[in-house]
Amino acid sequence: MSEVAAALRLPGPPGWRVDWDALDRELPWVRAMRGCLQDPVFHAEGDVWIHTRMVCEAMVESDAYRAADPERRLRLFAAALLHDVAKPRCTVVEEDGRVRSPGHSPAGALDARVILWRLGLGHAQREPVCGMIRHHQVPYHWASRSDSRRLVIRMAESTPLRELVWLAQADLRGRECEDQAAQLEAVALFGEYADELGCLDGPWPFANDHSRAMFFLRPDRDPSWAAHDDTRFTVTLTSGLPGSGKSRWVAEHAGDQPVIELDAIRRELGVRPAEPQGAVIDVARSRAREHLRRGEPFVWDATNLLRKLRRSLRELCVGYGARVRIVYVEAPAAALPGRNRARPDPVPEAVLERMLRRWEPPDASEAHELLVVDAGAAG
Repeated sequence: MSEVAAALRLPGPPGWRVDWDALDRELPWVRAMRGCLQDPVFHAEGDVWIHTRMVCEAMVESDAYRAADPERRLRLFAAALLHDVAKPRCTVVEEDGRVRSPGHSPAGALDARVILWRLGLGHAQREPVCGMIRHHQVPYHWASRSDSRRLVIRMAESTPLRELVWLAQADLRGRECEDQAAQLEAVALFGEYADELGCLDGPWPFANDHSRAMFFLRPDRDPSWAAHDDTRFTVTLTSGLPGSGKSRWVAEHAGDQPVIELDAIRRELGVRPAEPQGAVIDVARSRAREHLRRGEPFVWDATNLLRKLRRSLRELCVGYGARVRIVYVEAPAAALPGRNRARPDPVPEAVLERMLRRWEPPDASEAHELLVVDAGAAG
């Protein structure tokens, strides 16, 4: 963490100073914020760089930041510094002259993930930051949503909501807009609502793993319902970047369970990683159904980097009465290229870069059980 704190010039006592000259000089994604337009209705203060400076200063000056331990301070400052990191690539000027940045929150979470991973920030510290960035606009408009309770409960699985409230407050204090007071009130109400739900400082207390898994799969489920666990066997899905160590984990832990390995199917079919993968997926799903129909535990060994893809697999397995476990394996950025090159079929660098731009690690809302494996720098 100390290397990341140094790279971000983490402000701390006694001066609590943000070293903007160093940040601007050393971090290209900070420099990219300069000159990025914002809608003057919501950001009369100026461009994204000016706004980000004001947000970071508001965060560092807050009582919450100064009372926090170093790990929380790092999360809060990183979230403030990176919360609009995707605006330079998302911002458009519409025909009516209005400036908009559609999708910059989820895009920012993706960008921040890669930035912080390459700086050396591990999963446990990095993913809460990405969650805050992804959801940093939610506290402003949560009350207008018909699914507000479900939304807050889902967010709490991956995002520290108390810290999200502090980020949203700094985001508002770091701008010039006419509705600042009303928006600050909305953020305060969001925090109170999350506290009433019991989610302000942690996930919703589901009765058991099956209740949690079914709540996030079935929109009609009440979170208080204690679901009867009628699963009959376990399916393990791996997730992680190529070269992270998924297959090694499978070799060491799967025992005699059948393994559906997408790399092996590619070799069978003569399909390279950079080519369309539809035929590979079709074969894998066909083999999975054979095991599911027989009620056999098995392992699906693949990158599974996208939440949408994991949900599709989870729905398939749960439909046959399976309990789903996701094993997420992560390797440090410095180790991954060498591990990828050592694979029997290395993934081309251009393909790996595209994967990084879409990389969504799983969270606990996606399975009965989530195991996060730190593969370390060795191997």
